[in-house]
Amino acid sequence: MTESNTLAMIADIGGTNARFALTDLASAQPQLLQQQSLRNAEFASLQHAAEHYLAGVGVQPRHAAIAVACPVGADEIRLTNRAWSFSRSELQRSLGLDSLDMINDFGAVAWAVPALDARDVVTLHGSDEAPLRGPVSVLGPGTGLGVALLVGDDARGWHVVETEGGHVSFAPLGDEEHTIARWMTAKFGRVSTERLLCGAGLSQIDAALAAGDDLASAFDARTPLRDPAALVEAALDGHDLLARRTLARFCAVLGSVAGDCALIHGARTVMIAGGMESM
Repeated sequence: MTESNTLAMIADIGGTNARFALTDLASAQPQLLQQQSLRNAEFASLQHAAEHYLAGVGVQPRHAAIAVACPVGADEIRLTNRAWSFSRSELQRSLGLDSLDMINDFGAVAWAVPALDARDVVTLHGSDEAPLRGPVSVLGPGTGLGVALLVGDDARGWHVVETEGGHVSFAPLGDEEHTIARWMTAKFGRVSTERLLCGAGLSQIDAALAAGDDLASAFDARTPLRDPAALVEAALDGHDLLARRTLARFCAVLGSVAGDCALIHGARTVMIAGGMESM
């Protein structure tokens, strides 16, 4: 393996995928090199996934920055939606790194927002050419629900506040959401917004709507959970009424949560990121 003082490893570690790349610290413009996405289920730990990636690219970098889907304030780090835990200092030693920076995954997304241009975003409301105005609420569903706050401006610089806002309690609106809340409370106890606004949450909403007032089905291991990607495909196809209701309710809850984040943060801008895949 070739050692390099200018190449650094960067990674985005979610609950489902571990995405790796290299970047040249000597380059005037940031670039992603040797990108690779690995399925977390195929590795026992983050260390094993990182070692597999580095062995494949044949480079031993001296520096790394890793974004993870969990709080990063201590040396001991535990992913929220994956049974991976590790010591930051031990991981640095094991990978032979001179430096290792850890950042929350949606903190990393928020830091990227000021660098986006018109090609990187789809504007749902407002002008495509309007300058970015803070505070900015940054949120999005994936394996969980990420939330971060971006404050500042281009003149004074930007600062990111990492949060665990996805774990706030779900506040149902209307009969359909109360039906979902009762079913999921019976199954999980406390229901956070993250329980609904993620890939698995889409499947749970579908099951809850199918069950209606039959709360006993929440405890039945035989209750079917449809794949989230298949649900979206069925909803967009238009012939599956339950799938259409499920996707519409998911989007309605996401809209409510985005609005609540904007109110709490005093946001001038809301950015939605993330992405969900099959279970």
